[in-house]
Amino acid sequence: MRFRRVLTTLAVVATTFVAGQAQILENPLLNLAKIHTDARSKRISSYDRSGGNNDRMEKIQDGERRTLFAVSGAGMINHIWITIAPPPPKLSRNDIIVRMYWDGSANPCVESPIGPFFGQGWDESYNFASLPLAAGPREGRALVSYFVMPFSDGARIEIENDTGQTINAFYYYIDYVEVDKLPANMGRFHAWYNKEVTEALPDGENEWSVLGPQGKNTTGADNYLIADIEGKGHYVGVNYYVHSPSPMWYGEGDDMFFIDGEQWPSSLHGTGTEDYFNTSWSPKALFSHPFYGYGRVNDDIGWLGRTHVYRFHITDPIYFQKSLRFSIEHGHNNNLTLDMATVAYWYQNEPHKQFPPILDREGRKPKPSIGVVDIHRWRHEWRQNKGSGKQLWGDETSPE
Repeated sequence: MRFRRVLTTLAVVATTFVAGQAQILENPLLNLAKIHTDARSKRISSYDRSGGNNDRMEKIQDGERRTLFAVSGAGMINHIWITIAPPPPKLSRNDIIVRMYWDGSANPCVESPIGPFFGQGWDESYNFASLPLAAGPREGRALVSYFVMPFSDGARIEIENDTGQTINAFYYYIDYVEVDKLPANMGRFHAWYNKEVTEALPDGENEWSVLGPQGKNTTGADNYLIADIEGKGHYVGVNYYVHSPSPMWYGEGDDMFFIDGEQWPSSLHGTGTEDYFNTSWSPKALFSHPFYGYGRVNDDIGWLGRTHVYRFHITDPIYFQKSLRFSIEHGHNNNLTLDMATVAYWYQNEPHKQFPPILDREGRKPKPSIGVVDIHRWRHEWRQNKGSGKQLWGDETSPE
C-alpha cells in the first residue's frame, strides 16, 4: 500500500513538473529570453544622412513614387513607424498608397491606402490601438505596425503620392532582422484593400423587416468581398470601415468564410456583423482590445455616420489549403446601401493571386456625411407622399 502511495505521489509530482514545463514553454514572453546567434538587427529610416536634424523625406510630388525600403537576402520586418505632414484633413492618408514586395515578386503582396492599412479610415486621424497595428498620439498621426513580414530573397516597400498635392514631410522607421536563412514554413505577409458603395435590394432597404417580410441569402454571391485568396495559408484579420447613410443598424450581415472552393453554406458562417467582431447587440461605443474593438464610432442619430471596427485572429487564424473567399452581407440578405471599405491581412505561400487594380482617387473618395438638411428634405418628400397633411408627424404608415 505504501509503495502504491509513493508511486502515486511520484506520478503527481511528474505530472505537475511536465505541466509546469509546458506552461513555461507556452509563455508568450519566452522568446525574449532566447539568445539568437544568427540574427542581426537592422533599420532603414528617414534619418538625415548629413548628421543634421532634417530626418525626413521631403517634397514628394503628386504622382511620384518613393522607395522606403529595399534590401537583399533573408530577413523579417518586425516594426514599422510612419508619420506624415501635413496631417489630415489638409492631406488625406486615404490617397497615399503603400505597396510591399517580397522575394522579387513583380506584383505587390501588400497594396492599400496607407491610412486604412494602419487603422485610419476615410481621410480622418484618430487614436487607435490593437496588438499588430496602431495609430498613436498625437491624434493618430503616428502609424505603427508590429506584423512580422518575412522574406527569403529581398524585400521592397514603396509609397505612391496620389493626393493631388505635395507631401511636405514623410518620416519613417522600418526595423528588421537579417538572418542567414528563414525558419521553415514561413508564410509571406499580404494585405488587400477593397471599397464598394453597396446596392440595396429592389424592394428597398428592408432591415429588421420594417418594410415587410425579408428574403433569404442562400448563396453569398452578392456579399461585400473582404478577401479572395488562392494558395495555402491563413487569414489573420481585417480593418472594417462602414459609413451608413441611414440611422438604421448596419450590422445584421453575416460573415462567411468559403474555404478551398466550397459552396454555400460555408464552413465558417456567422450570425451578424457585430458577432464576428466579438461584440453584441448593435454596439456604438469606443472599445480597444488587442484582438478586436471599435476604433471610431458615429456620434449621430442611431447608426448614421462612420464606424471603424477591427478583428485580428491572433490565436485563431483561419486556415486554408487551396483558397479562401471571405465576404460579409451588407445588411441581412444584402439589403442596405453602405459605403464600405476594408483591409484584409493574411499569410500565404507564394505565388499569390494578383490583386485587381486599386481604385483611383475618385473611386476611393469617401461619401459625404448625411446631415440635418438632408433628413429634412427627406421629410418633405415623405409629407408629399402622404398627401401633404398639415399635422403629419412622422409615424404614419398609410396615406391619409
